[in-house]
Amino acid sequence: MARPLPSRKQAKPEPHVRQKIREQARAPELPELDRLIHERIRLGIVSALATNDSLSFNDLKRVLKTTDGNLSVHARKLEEAQYVSCVKFFEGRVPRTEYRLTAAGSRALTEYLNQMEEWIRVTREEN
Repeated sequence: MARPLPSRKQAKPEPHVRQKIREQARAPELPELDRLIHERIRLGIVSALATNDSLSFNDLKRVLKTTDGNLSVHARKLEEAQYVSCVKFFEGRVPRTEYRLTAAGSRALTEYLNQMEEWIRVTREEN
């Protein structure tokens, strides 16, 4: 029958070594993301508008595969932040709503993409 090994207490590392271990264990500092754009539908709206001069409500709904109500709520939040502009008009008797990305929206999207690239870079460095 094998005898259990005597227990050994591990010596605590010196304070400067513990500090170094804590520094290495810390999560990397990541940039704060624009929460307004970060939501999936809103990111889809600004991204689609960034690659088109303008898009109609129905075009955005089709591209994003979402409902009228969902698109309307998210588009309104982007309008309130002045990231997109909205123009309503009639084409014959048919009402139309067109959206455009504003200069502020374009800057916000660029900043958001830069932040995401930083997240990606840090993540790749950590792995």
